[in-house]
Amino acid sequence: MTTHRPNTPLPYIEFDGRPATEEDLRIPTLYGYGHFTAMQVRDGRVRGLGLHLARLDAANRELFGLPVDGDRVRELIRHALDGAGLRDASVRVHGYLPPGATHTTLMVTVREPAAGPAGARSLMSVPYARTAPHIKRPGEFGQTYYGILAGRAGFDEALLTAPGGVVTEGSITNVGFWDGSSVVWPDAPALAGITMSLLERGLERAGRPSARRPVTLEGPDGVGRFPAAFVCNSQGIAPVRRIDGTAFAIDEELMRELGTVYDGAPEDAV
Repeated sequence: MTTHRPNTPLPYIEFDGRPATEEDLRIPTLYGYGHFTAMQVRDGRVRGLGLHLARLDAANRELFGLPVDGDRVRELIRHALDGAGLRDASVRVHGYLPPGATHTTLMVTVREPAAGPAGARSLMSVPYARTAPHIKRPGEFGQTYYGILAGRAGFDEALLTAPGGVVTEGSITNVGFWDGSSVVWPDAPALAGITMSLLERGLERAGRPSARRPVTLEGPDGVGRFPAAFVCNSQGIAPVRRIDGTAFAIDEELMRELGTVYDGAPEDAV
């Protein structure tokens, strides 16, 4: 349900529970060192909310040596949703520690809910691996740069690869492969996406455990040995139709199963 207040511009932004001021917005502009998590809220509920809260706390402890209280984060999300007049929304929670600050500043942004991926995706491999990829953080120049190059070349997204053509992750997604009997996630440094984690857990409950194995662009572990592939992030799950010049079949049964598993993940009120 969307009840956006027409006089509230989107994105709607709050800092520590109050509408953003010009001074507040200097923080992400001038002190970009931070982290975030992105989620889709539907009727005030989020799939994998506990995973989002754990991600924020772990990243904040690693970057700043400070915890993030999950109940406080939920309170801030509720407040920002109310301020924007939305129950369905795309929400991001960012953590920053400006110079001289003794507590983490939490920025919550609220936008209109995102539509799911439209159609099968094409990926262009690029030689780029993120520093500390287990942390989700803003301002990733390399991801943006290669994502733009991929778009100019006629692809939907960049596929990040480590030296030796080792597949790691999409520029804004996790990538999974289907070997005919199970889902295979690249065994390489990458962000453990919330949707990916929900799929792993759901497949395990369904008796279809997924696996972590090395995946490369070429060779015996190459992408060409998989009949199907897909990408996933907070906006949903989409099949992959090609990686560079390698084509994949659209496995409708696989996509239905992944959709069922994801839809069955528990939702929690913020």
